[in-house]
Amino acid sequence: MNVYQEALSYLESHQAAGGEALEDVFHEEAVSCFLSPLCSESIDFPDTPTPCSREEMLEKRLVVLRGILESEEVYLRELDALLAPMKALRASAGTSQPVLSSQQVQTVFYQIPELRDVHQSFYSGLKARLGSQTSPDIGSGQETVTSCSNSELEMGDLFLKLVNHLGLYGGFIENYEKAVEVVRKCTQANPLFRTLAETLYINGADKARTACTLEALLYKPLDRVTKTTLVLRDLLKTTPVEHKDYAALQEALRLSQSFLSGVNESSQSKREVTLTHGMRRQLMRDGFVVDASEGVRSLRHFFLYTDLLLCTRFKHAGRGKQDQYRFSWYLPLAGLRTRWVADHEHPPDTTVRLLTLRTKMFLLRQQLQQNPKGARGLTWTARNRKKLEQMELLLLTHSSVYRLDLHSPSGKSHTLFFSSLYELEEWRDTIRKLTTGTEDGKSLCGTVSVAIHSASGLQEPACVYVCVEVDGYEFYDKRAQTHSSVRSLNPLWDQELSFQVDGAQKMMVLCVSQSDGEEAVLGKTTVQLDSTSLSCRWRRQTLQVGQLEVTLSLKYCPHPLEAPGTPIQQPPIFCVPIEKVAQQEGVLVPHVVRCCVEEVERRGMDEVGIYRISGTATDICSLKAVFNTSKKTQQAKTQHVSCR
Repeated sequence: MNVYQEALSYLESHQAAGGEALEDVFHEEAVSCFLSPLCSESIDFPDTPTPCSREEMLEKRLVVLRGILESEEVYLRELDALLAPMKALRASAGTSQPVLSSQQVQTVFYQIPELRDVHQSFYSGLKARLGSQTSPDIGSGQETVTSCSNSELEMGDLFLKLVNHLGLYGGFIENYEKAVEVVRKCTQANPLFRTLAETLYINGADKARTACTLEALLYKPLDRVTKTTLVLRDLLKTTPVEHKDYAALQEALRLSQSFLSGVNESSQSKREVTLTHGMRRQLMRDGFVVDASEGVRSLRHFFLYTDLLLCTRFKHAGRGKQDQYRFSWYLPLAGLRTRWVADHEHPPDTTVRLLTLRTKMFLLRQQLQQNPKGARGLTWTARNRKKLEQMELLLLTHSSVYRLDLHSPSGKSHTLFFSSLYELEEWRDTIRKLTTGTEDGKSLCGTVSVAIHSASGLQEPACVYVCVEVDGYEFYDKRAQTHSSVRSLNPLWDQELSFQVDGAQKMMVLCVSQSDGEEAVLGKTTVQLDSTSLSCRWRRQTLQVGQLEVTLSLKYCPHPLEAPGTPIQQPPIFCVPIEKVAQQEGVLVPHVVRCCVEEVERRGMDEVGIYRISGTATDICSLKAVFNTSKKTQQAKTQHVSCR
């Protein structure tokens, strides 16, 4: 059982207890291991609100020690099964037709005999000391009494000796990927080795035999090295402070945690590990996303694995301690359905508060850039940097407008919010694939203008709009999009989008199609914004956005920025001079004129009275409202026939 399975078991067994009791499923060490290549199980006792007496602690200590002894016995059987084919493979390496070469045998079984000797010594010493416990005599009718002297048995030296040999695991871990690679390649290339690698057996205590593969057995030491840290913590928790073993166990736990931290820091957390035969779990993506539960938005840290999406609460630890993750919820990826919606409308009071927050952030950052001198200035700077970080988190949590709904076949549903459509599509893209098989000195500060001209490459006519996003600080709007084109194979926009940017380093471009009220991202790409390659003059370029080629122009004007102003109301389109509409849209021909002309040319030339018969007043007013409020013109397109 690994940490993930243990958490699920805990979750199921405590389902009726209530939600908040589930937050401590992942302890500090357990979560560290779950997010790293090393997974393990814990035999930890559940925390109790009342303190235990010394006698109760010593009884629990004996239970833990016996559990460790049984676990060591199982581990030794697993190592024996892993080493069983080694002698035969070494012997065949010297023949004319070797199954594996001598170098391959060395790679596959690297450090395993040494690990077996270390754990055999530890097991023998532990068994000898626990063997002095008197077994209960069932026939005598007397209760078993645990003597105080036996409870005071010293075991700390055995654990210290075991921990001092953890360096062997360091070599094994570094060699692990090479060993697995040799096993996989030889399994595919050599039928004899495949038969050997897939028909290994672990002997049980009751003489039962469990079939296991060589690759699965190679994972056992990875699991064991993490378990050592966890059982030491369990043992220390049940050892009284005044016990002779307490100091030795404390030192053993410190050494074990130090070793494990070093391994986790030096290894890549996205490395694959084999949990069971035929199943592989790999961390594909992680990051902070806004989770909406019961109408309340909260910033959570998500981990997307090859088989599940895990939501955790992140708790930043102080200096010298590890950050912690608390389990919130998870969804299996099998059968998971996703649907995203752009929810741009904020309540008026929320809009005002967000604007006020952005203004405060802007002014506070300007003050921080002045960098006051002296010790008092350093204290002021640290305090206000922390304040700015809190504002940024608050803004990110409440300003996100792109909603992603997740629906599991089990009936569970969750809603996530993103501030970036590009980021949302990255997550959604990764989930879809799994379910179906720069520095501040170089960033931009000023105005970036993007003129979206046209696109080509559509397989069938569609209504398409282009969404452009920039990164940087959240003082200004970072998203803008063109009007939706009239249904066509070659959409035309000739529309200019302008961004006030502070700290921008890249621009994301997405093409989105509209059909029957549904929206789908046709493609996305990223453009690096480099001040050395951009200028105040337009530069035309063509981007490959999925299967589409989008033609656009870019220009950049650096200048000092002012604090964000009040939101500007969308200017009307109708009852306004046509040249003013063209100027405010940044085009030569207003969008509404192009829509009408293109629609008439596409399907109105065969209509009798197309320029003579007016539509109903209700439909005309509804259509005007759609254009005036800059809504997506899918709705306008469907009503166009009645307004001819």
